[in-house]
Amino acid sequence: MTRLLKTAAAVMALVLMGGVASMALAAPADPASHDQHAAAAARKTSRQAFRAEMRKLWEDHITWTRLYIVSAATLEGDLPDIGPTADRLFANQADIGRAVGAFYGDQAGQALTDLLNEHISLAAQAIAAAKAGEQDELQARLDDWYANADDIARFLAKANHRSWPFKAMRTHMRDHLDLTLEEAVARLQGRYADDIAAYDAVHHQILEMADMLSNGIIDAFPHRFRR
Repeated sequence: MTRLLKTAAAVMALVLMGGVASMALAAPADPASHDQHAAAAARKTSRQAFRAEMRKLWEDHITWTRLYIVSAATLEGDLPDIGPTADRLFANQADIGRAVGAFYGDQAGQALTDLLNEHISLAAQAIAAAKAGEQDELQARLDDWYANADDIARFLAKANHRSWPFKAMRTHMRDHLDLTLEEAVARLQGRYADDIAAYDAVHHQILEMADMLSNGIIDAFPHRFRR
């Protein structure tokens, strides 16, 4: 359990008609075309709303992760809500994948969902190994968990290397894991004040990461947003 204790501490163009001689007259607006463009503009999400949506997705991620930890980190056995809690947690990974896939394509969205599902599964396996006192299994699952975090960072960096460089994304992901691990360890050991403090820290950290992701998407797809 050495690693466990050590680690704890995302213009409509105007059409001009050629006129007589040197005159250039704008074509009269097509009412149907105008309505279509107005409808498209109305469907655009504001930048502020998109940032809030991305924050909500990642807040759900840490919230349902925490609730899973609470349900699983009991020496007497899992709480009876652990199944529905896990289902809701996995649903959140699909929500994040779809949010990213709306810009980078369904295939990319599903790939991110798969990586995030692995992220959750490995965390659950690590908690189970810690509860059972299986040190070798615990270390193996933690090693896999951190490798998966690097895979997620690498995937996002490949999608948008300008706004999400690998080094920055890797730091965010590893900070997220470090703080989540600190939270889980404190819960397992009954240090509830430390558990709560770790959750507050991971909450602050995940909002920074969410803003980095949403700002990167806004910069890459400015035409998809209104101010």
